[in-house]
Amino acid sequence: MVSLYIGNTDNDWFDFLAAEPELSEVNFWQPSYKAFHRIQAGELFAFRLKSPRNKIGGFGVLSSATILPLKMAWETFGRSNGVASYDALRKSIAQYRKDSVVGPSTNIGCRILVQPVFLPPHAWLDLPPSWTQNIVEGKGFSTDNQEGLDLWNQLQDAAQGHLISNVGGLSEPAARYGTPTLIAPRLGQGAFRIAVTEAYGRQCAISDGKVLPALDAAHIRPYGEGGLHTKSNGILLRKDIHCVFDAGYATIDSDYRFVVSNKVKEVFNNGEEYGRLHGKVLRLPTRTSDRPDVELLRWHNEHRFLG
Repeated sequence: MVSLYIGNTDNDWFDFLAAEPELSEVNFWQPSYKAFHRIQAGELFAFRLKSPRNKIGGFGVLSSATILPLKMAWETFGRSNGVASYDALRKSIAQYRKDSVVGPSTNIGCRILVQPVFLPPHAWLDLPPSWTQNIVEGKGFSTDNQEGLDLWNQLQDAAQGHLISNVGGLSEPAARYGTPTLIAPRLGQGAFRIAVTEAYGRQCAISDGKVLPALDAAHIRPYGEGGLHTKSNGILLRKDIHCVFDAGYATIDSDYRFVVSNKVKEVFNNGEEYGRLHGKVLRLPTRTSDRPDVELLRWHNEHRFLG
């Protein structure tokens, strides 16, 4: 059984993003920071455009739902937040949170959607019969009943038509009237960062640091050299450790141990802090599938590590 969710969507957010070229991900943010558990990763989140439109204007595949400081949401997704600048995002949040000062550390709810589809007006869909105008945030549907299944098929049909002009559409569209299945989210750079951050419990895999702005999602094999935006190609590291790792002055062996190169001492006559971490075993994600791919670690050992 696969679920779907229709979320009430700000028309300005939708129009801004619909005009952006080749989007691979968007942040459907909420001014509050309530957790969102209505659907899981790989299920569809549809955009119900507010009055006077009252139509479904598009959708995306849920990658993750999380809570982020406002500044991090902007740094991670930029214009994919549906606004042109950080200040515009801050003002958008502030208009809903008049009882507090909104700044860089203000937490907001984020639903990270990948492979977004923004349909042209002539292709907008009618809302399901059970939708009512008094729904405040949104409503979930299940494909194990007819209304939910009809919605799933309508969205699939819309996606297939949209793929003609949008190569960033669904990577695994289901067959028309086939059994609905989860869609493997194809992560962009921002979704990758958030997915890795959450997989490691917002804590550096090496130093155990928990200061979120100081942490980075590091690629084991760089994206520009054939690496993918997948959790198994990512490790959450403190930013300075990330830089040392990328430069080849450190690596991680196939037993998940942090290995520091002698070059750190030879080149910089320094590096005691990293030396103290030498041999430390990574804190690994709970899910086995989220852990670093051993073959990718071997690639880093062979092609990046300075020995």
